[in-house]
Amino acid sequence: MTTRALMLGLMTAPAWSAADVAVKDVRLSYTPVTTRVVFDLSGPAEHRLFTLDDPERVVIDIDHAQFAQTAEGVDLSHSIIENIRHAPRDMTDLRVVLDLHQHASLKSFRLPPAGGYGHRLVVDLNYADSHPAPVMAADDNDANQTLWRDVVIAVDTGHGGKDPGAIGQDGTMEKDVALGISSRLERLIAKEPGMRPVMIRSGDVYLPLRERITLARQHKADLFISIHADASTSSYARGSSVYILSSTGASSEAARWLASRENAADLMGGISLSDKEDTLAHVLMDLSQTATTEASARLAEDMLGVLQMLGPVHSERVEQAAFAVLTSPDIPSVLVETGYISNTVEEQRLCTASYQESLALAMLNGIREYFSDNAPPGTLLAHLWHDRHIIRDGETLSGIAALYHVNVEQLRARNALDNAVLHVGQVLLIPTSDS
Repeated sequence: MTTRALMLGLMTAPAWSAADVAVKDVRLSYTPVTTRVVFDLSGPAEHRLFTLDDPERVVIDIDHAQFAQTAEGVDLSHSIIENIRHAPRDMTDLRVVLDLHQHASLKSFRLPPAGGYGHRLVVDLNYADSHPAPVMAADDNDANQTLWRDVVIAVDTGHGGKDPGAIGQDGTMEKDVALGISSRLERLIAKEPGMRPVMIRSGDVYLPLRERITLARQHKADLFISIHADASTSSYARGSSVYILSSTGASSEAARWLASRENAADLMGGISLSDKEDTLAHVLMDLSQTATTEASARLAEDMLGVLQMLGPVHSERVEQAAFAVLTSPDIPSVLVETGYISNTVEEQRLCTASYQESLALAMLNGIREYFSDNAPPGTLLAHLWHDRHIIRDGETLSGIAALYHVNVEQLRARNALDNAVLHVGQVLLIPTSDS
């Protein structure tokens, strides 16, 4: 038996009092290559975790904690976990052991009370390295077989070079904060099966806004995410925001594309405007922009939802503005203001590695949620997610059943559900003819 890894909790905090923390519940959710274990706690608690092999196990030690109830009722049928065991450790702490079906890499973090939940300890078990390689899929129009492609995500780091962006009271530059978060998001995306990141700016260089769009289109990006930090004349302004292109900005961009369509690159689906009459060119541009705007709004809603789990947001609705960097007519695009660098508290937080990692992880989760329902045909994600649905706020079992044209009892049976209680972020397997 060997110890493979040791990870301390990702967030640091002062030592807590000796009062016991109760583990009130254990919840599971899934992506195609990750099982997420959420421990609902009565208060904050420090933790440590490590893995053991032969057989594969994850050991989680939670300081000054105890189970309020057993974990025997947790449904493990669709997870990497074979069994959950727990027992007191050193008279004051709690040891939880997850028996696994296969090896997984670990990531853990704590979440403060938000969205109706209290304190939480989150443990992600990622088994991407053990996930089967993409299988070969037959092309209906070709006897040859081709691999499912990855979705391409353009990560645009705001400002850079001679343009520092906003500057905080302590001298923090927006361009540096944006690069730190973008680099972390790039690394997280690169680990996701079926996703490939493209960094629009990876060093301290200045890139014109139009060039950023051009680079994303050259890489045939499926999504474009621009990362920034906001500023305000009020030192009290705080929280993140998510923007999409306004109708005014879209109209101006449409006029620019139509005016220069002789030299314009192909639009969505490989359609060029160069040989089209004015009326048809206008119609094609309108269709392209409408589809892209709707997709951008869905992505922005998913992104805002996960950012709200980190703490208060500046605006609880998706904002619209005429940002030039969002004007690609065929790539769903959002701009994320990660916080207010003009707020001294947020300025300090935005400089920390742990908070930058939390922001990057939140954005990754937003991307995951978007692609769970909007993965382009022919991609690995479309194959992996064709029979899965991520629960969003306000959804019901009956509504989901109607959406997929199955009955509620089929949905219950497929997911071994004893009741209709659903949790945001939970993944449901959708019954198919093969299931």
